[in-house]
Amino acid sequence: MRSQVPRTLPDRPSLRHLKLEAKRRLAAGEFVTLHDAQTAIAREHGLSSWARLKQACTFGSYALAHLLWVAERFSGAGRPDWTAPGEDELGQHFDDRFLAAIPPGTLAEQASQTGLRGELVVISQAPLEAQVDLAGLRLVAAADAAPPHRLIGLRGFPLGDRVTDPRVKDPRPARTHGDPPDGIAAIAERARAELGLPALLLAGGDPGRAPWAVATGHADLDRSEPLQPGSLFPVPGLTGLVTGTAVLRLAADGRLGLDDPANRHLRAVRLEDDAVTVRELLSHSGGVGDPEEYSADSVPDLAALMGPVIGCDGSRGTVSASNGGYGVLGQLIADVTGLPFALAAEELVLQSLGMRDSQFPAKAADILPNAVTGYTLTPDGAFAAFPARVPTVQAIAGLWSTGTDLVRLGTGWPSLLPAALTRAALTRQAGSGPRGLDVGFGWLLDGETAVYGGAGFEAVAMLRSRVRDLRTHVVLASRAVTVEPADDRLRRAWLTGGAA
Repeated sequence: MRSQVPRTLPDRPSLRHLKLEAKRRLAAGEFVTLHDAQTAIAREHGLSSWARLKQACTFGSYALAHLLWVAERFSGAGRPDWTAPGEDELGQHFDDRFLAAIPPGTLAEQASQTGLRGELVVISQAPLEAQVDLAGLRLVAAADAAPPHRLIGLRGFPLGDRVTDPRVKDPRPARTHGDPPDGIAAIAERARAELGLPALLLAGGDPGRAPWAVATGHADLDRSEPLQPGSLFPVPGLTGLVTGTAVLRLAADGRLGLDDPANRHLRAVRLEDDAVTVRELLSHSGGVGDPEEYSADSVPDLAALMGPVIGCDGSRGTVSASNGGYGVLGQLIADVTGLPFALAAEELVLQSLGMRDSQFPAKAADILPNAVTGYTLTPDGAFAAFPARVPTVQAIAGLWSTGTDLVRLGTGWPSLLPAALTRAALTRQAGSGPRGLDVGFGWLLDGETAVYGGAGFEAVAMLRSRVRDLRTHVVLASRAVTVEPADDRLRRAWLTGGAA
């Protein structure tokens, strides 16, 4: 009798174990053929075929296994005989925290309206993270590090095939600054079309040389305003490189120690866990919680945003991207220097690196006129503008910058520090992070290069630097989408193929 109860894959998916199970059940007379046994086992794990189950097990990716289940389970949505999964079934694949944020009924309704039909292509996979392309969407999944490794994050980014907005159908020639290498403009235009972006900016450079930049698309669609190489972008996540460098400068001056408890230096707030260190905050391994509000009309005090005692509900020592943890670092910088975070960051980092076009606006009205408009893509494929807002946590997302200024940051931040602290920043400090990469002080490390970046609702920012010589490139986009295609092509053309 075939089991009707969906099962999750074992904590360590083993194709050998599943093959033996199929043979055992065939020998027991439960099935007529081995193919029948294998197909049944695949379906019991929420997948339509043995091939899909093999794909989930081959790379040992918990995230991919759950993502394949989502694709299979919702592929029949809208058909007369299809029924949506209930709370118990969803609970086998989604962590309780995820389902608390997005109730099961809402999750099932949203997924069923997405149209998850067609060929699924695996883009990348690691034990706790996976990306696939399906039906014009890039689906990005993250699994919990603790067994049973259910999903703690799942986002779908519409790609260019889903864009119907006529305002972006008339391509504008790329605009450049400096001396970009041959082929970069073509990379920018191709990536903008594939990813469905209103605006895309690529920039790069070497230490001691003038940066270059390539801009394609529109800074504002309603005004039909072309993107310029000097346009300002919000840089969520990547702002943390400024914050981390400022903390390391304070450490170099002897004003704090990396292994000091953060509470030793905090005045306006304190952490619930007195043992969390500055080093753990820098490496996203302090277990600090995140604020509930991402953006606002003006930047609130951290105590008003997260309370005077900030919770540490996460697993200390485990890497988990922490906006709250970097918010605490921003407060620590302010408390140690006696200056507001933005002013301290400008003095410690921006001014020293000549980042004259970058700013930390305190309220939406302070955002400069040359800033790009951020967008989301509606279900019918049109771009809708986000209202002008500022992030609530300046230290992780509050910087507005240009591509060339960010290249100055990527090529120049080590010049502000002793060599030992630079090495520490680019050395594994905690467990594996996204895609199984080592994590330094905010950096994702893959040996040859180091990556810093992040995504908000209205923008994406990524900076990649070659460790041996600090050759750097930057990718900036004006809506939330994964920018790996542009990053991968830049890496081949500029970091790997380009001359040092």
